[in-house]
Order: sequence, then C-alpha cells, then structure tokens
Amino acid sequence: MKKMFIAIILIVLLFVIGCSTNIHTIGNGPQKNDSQEARQWYILYGLVPLNEVNTHEMAGNAIDYEIKTEQSFLDGLISCFTSAVSVTCRTVTVTK
Repeated sequence: MKKMFIAIILIVLLFVIGCSTNIHTIGNGPQKNDSQEARQWYILYGLVPLNEVNTHEMAGNAIDYEIKTEQSFLDGLISCFTSAVSVTCRTVTVTK
C-alpha cells in the first residue's frame, strides 16, 4: 500500500512539475473582469522567443491591471506535439 501511495505521488509530480504561474500586479490590480490573452512561443525549449507579447499594449490605458504568465493545460498539450522540434509555448493574460 505504501509503495502504491509513493508511486501515485510521483506520477502526480511528473504531471505538474512544468506548470508554473507568475502573477504581476500593477497598481491596485484588476478593477474589472476585462482580460486579453496571447500565446508566447519559444524555440530551443524556452531559450529563444519566437514572438513578442507586448503586455503594455494589451493593457491599453489601464493604470491598474494584472499580468499572468502560465503554462496552461492547453500549452502543455500543444508542447507534447511541438517539443519534438524544440518549440514550446506559454499563455500571457492581462486582466484590467
């Protein structure tokens, strides 16, 4: 029973080890639930960005907003297929 429990813990850790979220709050944080989302693409497993996501442009004239970068489930699913050629992605969300 103890070996089964340890095996389950290890499997769960393998699935969540790459999932990370970074949240940056600017000003007082989001005041509405208005958000924009973009995908940041990388080659060489995250070393070289392929496109530039401009969070300042996504925020517009907002003074208070939140920037969240994460590897979502969809990003992980996409990376399962594209990582063979060293391409990965992350989701960037700006909430005003």
